[in-house]
Amino acid sequence: MYHFPPVFLFLSLSYVRRYFIIYVLRRNAATYLINGYKVEAFLGLQTMEEVLSIGEIGSRYQIPTFSLLDSVPQRALDRLPFLFQASPSQYGQMKAFVAIMKSFQWNRFTFIYEDINSASSEVIHHLMETIKESGVLMNNMVKISPLASSTSLLEELERINKEQCRVFLVHASLEMGLRLFQNAKIMGMMEKGYVWITTNLITDLLHTVNPSTFSMMEGVVGIGSFFMDTGSRFNDFSTKFQTRFKLEQPKEESYMPGIFAVQAYDATWIAALVLSEKNMSGQKLLDTVSSISFSGITGEVQFVDKKSPASHRFHIINVIGKYYRELGFWSEGLGFSEVVNDKANYDTSLQNLGHIFWPGRPLHTPRGWAIPTSINPLRVGVPTMAVFKKFVEVKYDHMQHNFTCIGYSIELFKETVKRLPYYLSYEFHPFNGSYDSLVEQVYLKKFDAVVGDVSVVSKRYQYAEFTHPYTETGLMMVVPVISYHEQWLFVKPFTLGMWALTIVIYIYYGFVLWLIERKHSPELQGSALNQAGILLCLSFTRLFSLDGDQLKNNLTRMITVAWLFVAIIVGQCYTASLTSMVTVRRLAPRVADYESLKNANAVVGYGRGAHVASYLVDVLGFKNENIRGFTSPQEYAHALRNKEIAAVFLEAPFSKLFLARYCKSFMVAATFGEGGFAFVLPRGSFMVTDFTKALLNVSESGTLETIEKRMLGSEQSVDMESDHDEYGRLGLSSFWSLFILTGGTSTIALVIHVIITLRNHFRY
Repeated sequence: MYHFPPVFLFLSLSYVRRYFIIYVLRRNAATYLINGYKVEAFLGLQTMEEVLSIGEIGSRYQIPTFSLLDSVPQRALDRLPFLFQASPSQYGQMKAFVAIMKSFQWNRFTFIYEDINSASSEVIHHLMETIKESGVLMNNMVKISPLASSTSLLEELERINKEQCRVFLVHASLEMGLRLFQNAKIMGMMEKGYVWITTNLITDLLHTVNPSTFSMMEGVVGIGSFFMDTGSRFNDFSTKFQTRFKLEQPKEESYMPGIFAVQAYDATWIAALVLSEKNMSGQKLLDTVSSISFSGITGEVQFVDKKSPASHRFHIINVIGKYYRELGFWSEGLGFSEVVNDKANYDTSLQNLGHIFWPGRPLHTPRGWAIPTSINPLRVGVPTMAVFKKFVEVKYDHMQHNFTCIGYSIELFKETVKRLPYYLSYEFHPFNGSYDSLVEQVYLKKFDAVVGDVSVVSKRYQYAEFTHPYTETGLMMVVPVISYHEQWLFVKPFTLGMWALTIVIYIYYGFVLWLIERKHSPELQGSALNQAGILLCLSFTRLFSLDGDQLKNNLTRMITVAWLFVAIIVGQCYTASLTSMVTVRRLAPRVADYESLKNANAVVGYGRGAHVASYLVDVLGFKNENIRGFTSPQEYAHALRNKEIAAVFLEAPFSKLFLARYCKSFMVAATFGEGGFAFVLPRGSFMVTDFTKALLNVSESGTLETIEKRMLGSEQSVDMESDHDEYGRLGLSSFWSLFILTGGTSTIALVIHVIITLRNHFRY
């Protein structure tokens, strides 16, 4: 057992409501204690002001200074060599908070914090870093001054109560937290539908609160610092602590030590171990402090970069009635558990640890959002210049004197809003202007969103943001078609293998015919060159010129019958296939690429009001005088047919509708990169992520396809004719049995002829 050295150790300890508050006097008092009492260590420092002032004094006199503030900035530790953070950082509780949010599928919260000192900014930094990759978003951030009056608290609560978010994270001192919950109860914000979660600043001190105070906090879930309240070391400390605390605070009802008491106890042991070594100073003293390592009540006690290791485990409590109960624990990398030991079963959801009593004691878990009573509906801009009305159309009702918006984009937006994790009211506002101007209205805050056939274009991002595209992407160049036939169309009916085998069979038949009939026909005789020519053309000429009387041998009559049977069938099939190919119209684009249009100084068209005009000029290089805007598909078709324009440039969804209507007259000649249609929202809006997720949910559930069939089904693209130069050719698989018949017949005749010839030769 280590004992404190005889030299006076400056430890001004005062027990207040069951936990240690260790404080240090002002700078001049600290200097006086060093000079007058030869103080060898400072322990305490629970505010940033104390840490910086006393830490500077300690470093000047090379006296180790141990701070119990759990958020000492690293830059202060680097600047003051003898300053150490003896209390573990509790910033890991932000990960526990995110785990709670995910347990109940809440994706938005309001952060309420007390602006106590610079540590508040550190909390915000760690919170933002934690939620960055989690998918959880901060709806609002409310800063409360330590001197805030009840009136200002009520005003802040009234303001955030007008919003949809009903999940609140409170990071404030116990005193401010109690005042906040008292005013929240007055505002009716401690009823059903609300969720309140507190950090360790409040949770760690709940055991000091008068039980009557818990009524205003019922339903609150707290995240608190963790320490093992079992084991001989804690039991020994707890016994001594309670004995002394009863003597100093006899009116208190509970004497159990809290987290601050055990942290102070471990920090005191650090100081005791350091000062047990005699005659140390300077770097040797710093090395001794840095090398300290032992198992304390709060866990493993050591210094890493002059800080105690950060906490990675927290306990979760739930305020019920006049006290609170422990729900369980959260451990980083493991999850939630009811106990912390070798038999613990971990789960990613807090719901599996038992029932939680929320404010108002609802039967079901709060949704995390509510329909606000005074929020203005979302102002949604809708274009009136849409060329293809199936996507969006604005109609004016002269009887009711109002506008009605219909179309594929409108129906998809309505379905997407239904999939949002919160209620969203909206109203459509027609806009008569270009699409770029429409998007700019969001930047000017005249509209909160834009719905319609609005393309995702990079330059529009300076005014707004876009959701995930809900249509095909790309810009199509549509041109008239022309008919064509290939020069070698006559060879297309048969495959290459079929042609090769046919030629081989023809020559083989001619050879057998020549070999058998050459003794009986003088015209089949002559010089070698003459007979070779006769052999090559015999199957193509004599086959149809020789009748049965001209054939002298029965073998040749047999093979000719078989060959004529095959030739007639193959010939008729060839004729039928070639006829089909000739009569079917083959289509090709009149213009193959946009460069030829530019070189010819041709006029091209686009949808009036769209961004395509600037794309044609700035990207593709067309002249302004060579582009013309149109307002309907009929105008496109009329201009193309009358050669007023050589091509029209349409977004992919529009080209699909246009070609479905005019499938025989026009086709796509080229495709260019373009972003597709999407919903437009303000820059930095939290709704961008929510809308994108909801839109993907609509798509993955099959609802998007249903809406598309219902709204665009009458003009869906149908391939009337094949766009590829592919023919249904005839191959060997269709005629192999016929070729076996004629080849086998010819071979049999040849074998018989050879046998007869040899027999006659040997006989004579």
